[in-house]
This record gives sequence, structure tokens and C-alpha cells, in this order.
Amino acid sequence: MLLDRIEVVTLFVDDIDEAKAFYQKVFAPEIVYEDAVSSVLKFSGTMINLLKVTEAPQLVDPSAVAAPGSGARVLLTIKVDAVDAVCAELRKLGITLLNGPIDRPWGRRTAAFADPSGHVWEVAQELR
Repeated sequence: MLLDRIEVVTLFVDDIDEAKAFYQKVFAPEIVYEDAVSSVLKFSGTMINLLKVTEAPQLVDPSAVAAPGSGARVLLTIKVDAVDAVCAELRKLGITLLNGPIDRPWGRRTAAFADPSGHVWEVAQELR
């Protein structure tokens, strides 16, 4: 059994319109599909599905959907060539960094920011 191909990551969002606007502004991805409660965005070989949180219970039942503001539950990392340059671009877009840029002991320079629903994204550069 091969479980080595992540096709879609679904993020439960509080406000679908706000989430769509954020992802279009920051990432400018190709939109694969969208309707009133979701937007599927293509990032190279992986897709991110922004799904309105009210639709989430049917996908994770019997598990509960975490409450907004309960803390970070996921960190999505994007490999970049120059973290400082990416952070400068994010700031120009009005995005506030949660942390960084900072050199990490595991050989990466990183910075993190969150989408409007609190999903944390990290940009990471390999230090040589």
C-alpha cells in the first residue's frame, strides 16, 4: 500500500471569503474548484482545500472540529531561496509575521505567519 502522495490538505476556515482573499493575495494560486463553502487551490503538485468550518464535521466525525483560537494545530512549510526577501514581500502585502526570520539549530532560516483562521505557514531557507 502506497501512502506517499499527499494530494490535498484541507484547512477548516471560519470565513470562506476572507480566506479566499488572503490566499489569493499571498500565494496567487490556480483555483481548481470553488463554491459557496470551499475553494480548492493548486500549489505545484499539491492542492489546498479551504473549507468553511461548518462543513467540517461530516469529514471528521466522530472526531470534533477544534474551536477557533484553541491554538496552532498545523504548520505548513514552504521551501524558499531567501526567507528575508519573502518576508519583505509579505510585509508589503500587509501580512504580520508571527516570528522570524530566525536561524534555527536544525540548519534552516525560518519565519512564520498565519492565515485569518489561524493556520500557520512557515517559509524556510536551507542554510549552507
